[in-house]
Amino acid sequence: MDEGSELSLTIAHIVQRLKGSHLHSQIERRAKECLHQPDIKLDSLKEDVRSFLKTSGWERQLQNAVYRELQVQLPPSHPAAPPEHLKEPLAYMRAAQAGWEKRVLKSLNSMSTELGVPLARMRPAAEQKELANKWNEMGTDEPDLTSVRPVYAPKDFLEVLVSLRNPNHDSSEDVSVRSHWGLIQVPLNVRDIPQLRRVYSELNLTSGQLGIDDHAHIHPDLFENEYVQIGKKVVMEQDSAAAQQYSRQGCSTGLRADLWALILNSNNQPQDVMHYEQLTAGVIQHDLLVDNLIYKDVKLTASNDDYYFVFEDFLYQVLLCFSRDTAVLEHFRYNSATPPRSFIQGKGGEEECAVVYPPNGVIPFHGFSMYVAPLCFLYNEPSKLYSVFREIYIRYFFRLHSISSSPSGIVSLCLQFERLLQTHLPQLFYHLRQIGAQPLRIAFKWMVRAFSGYLSTDQLLLLWDRILGYDSLEVVAVLAAAVFAFRAENLMEVTSLGSAEAVLADLSTLKVMPLIQIFLFATAI
Repeated sequence: MDEGSELSLTIAHIVQRLKGSHLHSQIERRAKECLHQPDIKLDSLKEDVRSFLKTSGWERQLQNAVYRELQVQLPPSHPAAPPEHLKEPLAYMRAAQAGWEKRVLKSLNSMSTELGVPLARMRPAAEQKELANKWNEMGTDEPDLTSVRPVYAPKDFLEVLVSLRNPNHDSSEDVSVRSHWGLIQVPLNVRDIPQLRRVYSELNLTSGQLGIDDHAHIHPDLFENEYVQIGKKVVMEQDSAAAQQYSRQGCSTGLRADLWALILNSNNQPQDVMHYEQLTAGVIQHDLLVDNLIYKDVKLTASNDDYYFVFEDFLYQVLLCFSRDTAVLEHFRYNSATPPRSFIQGKGGEEECAVVYPPNGVIPFHGFSMYVAPLCFLYNEPSKLYSVFREIYIRYFFRLHSISSSPSGIVSLCLQFERLLQTHLPQLFYHLRQIGAQPLRIAFKWMVRAFSGYLSTDQLLLLWDRILGYDSLEVVAVLAAAVFAFRAENLMEVTSLGSAEAVLADLSTLKVMPLIQIFLFATAI
C-alpha cells in the first residue's frame, strides 16, 4: 500500500470506531443545540458550528479520542492479510501462545474439578446482601484459600519463552557467538544503545529530569518549579499528545494523576462511573472461580508489601470488577492471545455453548495484582482508579504475559535485556552464565511486573511516567540491564545463583532515572 491509501484506511477505521461512541453522540447533540444560538448564521453554518465546538472544548475531546485510537491502532498491514496475522505475524509465536493458553486453561479446569468449585455460580440472596454490606472492607474477610494455588507463576512462563524457536531460522548463521549465551534464542530486531539514545533523547545527561536529585546545569529547584508550571499548563489545555510528551521527563507528584488520565484519555465521565457500578453489581450477583485466584494473589503479594497492604480493599474491588468487564475483550484485536473459552454446565463439547471465561478473557496469574497496586497512590476514587488501570492494561501490561514479536512484548524485552548485557558487560554475562546464574532468570520477575513490588513506589512511578511518555515498555528492559551494570562489581564476586540473587534481592533503595541515564548515555560504545 502507498502512504496515501494507508492514511485513508486509518482515517476510515478511526471514524468508524468513533461513530458508535458516547463522545460522538454528545458532540452531535451539542452541535444540534448550538443551532439555536443567534451567532450561528445559515450562510456560514459549517464554520460557525465548528467554531462553537472548538471554543466549548469538544474539538479537544475529539482530538484526544483520535489520539487514543492511534495509540491502540493495529500496525499497517496488507489488505489481504488474514485476521490472525494482524494479531501476530509470526506463525511460531502464534502456535506457542495457543499452546500456552491451552496449558493455563487446563490448569484452571483441573483446579475447578479438584476443589469441586464451579467456574461460575449465582450467589444466594443472603450471600449477595452480605457481600454488598462489606464491599468497602473485603480485606477483613478471610476466605479459606489454602487449597487455591496460582494458575501459573512468572517462572513457568519464562520456561515457555526459553523453549521458543523459529523453525525457519538456522542459528549457525549467527555471526556472533554471544547470541548463544542467552536463554532467548529467537531472531527478533531489538534496539541497541545507539538506537536507544536516538529514541530516548529526552533522557540524555544534559536534560532536566524529574527523579534526579542534582543536575549539573540547572539548579533542581529552578528546573522543577519551571517544569511544574509547564505541567499545569498542559493539564489546563487538556491535550493528550502534549501530556505524553511532557511525561518523558517525569511527572511531578501533584500532577501525575491528572497527566496519566489525560495521556490515557480516561476522563471518568458519568457513563464510566455507571459502567463501574454495573460491574460491581455483577460481582455481587455472581461468584467466579477466578475470584479465588484474585483473593489469593492479593494475599500473597500486595498484602505482604510495606507500600501496598493498606490498599487491599481497593485491589479486591478493582480486580473483581476487571474480571467481569467484557469491554476488555476489545484489546484481543491487537493482542496475540485469544480469550479462553469454557462451556456452559452440562453442554460440554457443543461449540455454540462455549463462552469466554472469565468474561474479560484474562486469567490472573501470581503477581497480577501488582499492576494495580501502585495506581492506588494516585487515585482514591474506585471508578477513576478502575478506568485508568484498565486503559494501562489494554495498552501496555497485557504484553508482559503474552507471547508475541511486538517490540514491547515480553519476548523482545527479554532478548533486549540479554543483548544489552552481552554487548556492554560481556565478562559479567559470561561469569554469571558459567556459575549457572543466567541473568534473565533473575531479571524476568522484575520485567513481567514492570518492576512493581521491587522498586520503591516513588521510583516505580517515575519509571511508569516514561512507559506512558514513550508509549513503550522498552525502558523496563533498559532498567533491568542498568541494575546489573550498577551491581556488576559485586556480581563478579558471586559463585552461585543463590548468591547472585542475594546481591539483587533489594532494589528498594535504587534511583531509577540516574541508573537509566548513565547506562544509556555514559556507556562506552
